[in-house]
Amino acid sequence: MTVIDSLKTLYYVHDPMCSWCWAFRPTLTKLLADLPPHIEVQYLVGGLAPDSDEPMDETTQAMIQKHWHTITKKVPTTKFNFDFWANNIPRRSTYPACRAVLAAKAQAQGANKENKEDAMILAIQQAYYLHAQNPSDDDTLIHCAKSIGLDTAQFQQDLHAEHTQQQLQQDIQQAQSMGVYSFPSLVLEENGQFKPIAIDYNRADNMLQQLN
Repeated sequence: MTVIDSLKTLYYVHDPMCSWCWAFRPTLTKLLADLPPHIEVQYLVGGLAPDSDEPMDETTQAMIQKHWHTITKKVPTTKFNFDFWANNIPRRSTYPACRAVLAAKAQAQGANKENKEDAMILAIQQAYYLHAQNPSDDDTLIHCAKSIGLDTAQFQQDLHAEHTQQQLQQDIQQAQSMGVYSFPSLVLEENGQFKPIAIDYNRADNMLQQLN
């Protein structure tokens, strides 16, 4: 007798400007590549920091830079370009980058949907962490959109559209309804039940065991 696995959904809750999400990316990629076919994947943007035009204060800048140093010790393969802090006026504002991910997702069709979504996440992460560019700024996000082949005029329109902001709020509310308030997070849904998956930044197989 053959037992057919029930369909499950793995939610990945992230923020494209979350440094721990950047550190998790290589292991997440390995995890998703090894998932069994009955587990679908859905990304949710968690919205780390609301819109703000105010420059980041020195205390916050120091705190984030400390996180970067901590990450390079715990996940040694992670790279950061600390020139960001000298070359930019940082703002504690990640909602624009979150909306950029949703705008990219909206442009994609069919099988390319997840690819465009993830391509934008990677473009933002590389711009921020490797090239010392500021994803809180529209110019950086538009450059990212162009680099992954999006219609930049449509992207700019969607980036500031009310429906994109509403989708961001829906993602945030959905994540919080599953008990997620930190990033990155993984939650497995099966038959309406939600199970948090403990993150391992260096070993995909440890998370696969939890999923199986």
